[in-house]
Amino acid sequence: MPISESLLYEFDHEMANTRKMLERVPDDRLEWRPHAKSWNMGALATHIAFLAGWAVDTIQKDSLDFAPVGQPPFRNPEAKSQAELLATFDKNVAATRAAISGASDEHLLKPWTLLAGGHEIFTMPRTAVLRSFVMNHGIHHRAQLGLYLRLNDIPVPGMYGPSADDAM
Repeated sequence: MPISESLLYEFDHEMANTRKMLERVPDDRLEWRPHAKSWNMGALATHIAFLAGWAVDTIQKDSLDFAPVGQPPFRNPEAKSQAELLATFDKNVAATRAAISGASDEHLLKPWTLLAGGHEIFTMPRTAVLRSFVMNHGIHHRAQLGLYLRLNDIPVPGMYGPSADDAM
């Protein structure tokens, strides 16, 4: 089985779960935050929606500098509604799925580098970047979003089986 095919099984499963979580983000709670140092719910959900598309740069470029010298750090425009959030997520999922399916094993095993201000943060094979920096990173933030929902008494969907809010 090609690496891309094995990645797509995992990607499809995680993105379906992530979409269920994003579908619960209400328009009237986008500015809510659990702590002054935390992102608001809209910013966190937007980050998750854009993470779904990070694989495209991972596959198409050899590196990414998210804070290039002499330029402002990259910022995604924050979604203004759940509909905008889901449209961004769906577009990014489709783009990533296409990028992964078109990548050869040889290409996925080539190194990719993340930089900040020209300084290397890490270099790993693209396949490891897709699993850790894209999918696992998204799962981490998805769990944070689940806590945001719980703290707002919004039912949390099950991810790997039913949640406490799912009818048994």
